[in-house]
Amino acid sequence: MGTMSDTPRTPSTDIQRLKSIEEVDLQDLCDATEAAIVDGNGFGWLIVPRRAVLESYWKGVVLMPEREVFVAWLDGRIVGSTQLLRPSRHNHAQGHICRLATFFIAPHARGLGLARGLLQMAEDAAREYGFEQIDLDVRETQTAAIQIYEQAGFVRWGVRQNYARVGEDYVTGFFYTKVLSHKRTAGKAGK
Repeated sequence: MGTMSDTPRTPSTDIQRLKSIEEVDLQDLCDATEAAIVDGNGFGWLIVPRRAVLESYWKGVVLMPEREVFVAWLDGRIVGSTQLLRPSRHNHAQGHICRLATFFIAPHARGLGLARGLLQMAEDAAREYGFEQIDLDVRETQTAAIQIYEQAGFVRWGVRQNYARVGEDYVTGFFYTKVLSHKRTAGKAGK
């Protein structure tokens, strides 16, 4: 017969917008970023930069008004993130489109639905801001992220050879979009 100590503990998870960053949260975010980079999913970094570089990066991102940062929590620690990038206020022609960037979950925190939760929160925020479309791009080697995007209704619209270079090898990139609203219909150019 099992005892209370034999009962598996359910991990505590949460997804939140990050408005400011405390030192302990910054360190957690840097730890998660490092783990993602080592795993090959470091949103552009191929080798782990110095810790001061990561800290400066995240402090800067949180301060940027055109970026909304969302974080995933596991047992009280940040284990992943994504960013919703709003276009420049001066980009009237593409003001209806936002971008998703730097989408990752640390390897030890995968399989708990955190990636789907991050994606959903970013999509909900995009709708809240009135965006009609979300675009993103991803390396073909990031198969787990691709699966999550496609399951969430993102449609691949383009492929680019030599999208990224990893060591001596070039990697193909995939471009995705998701229409959030059909407020406008396509018209003729110049009208």
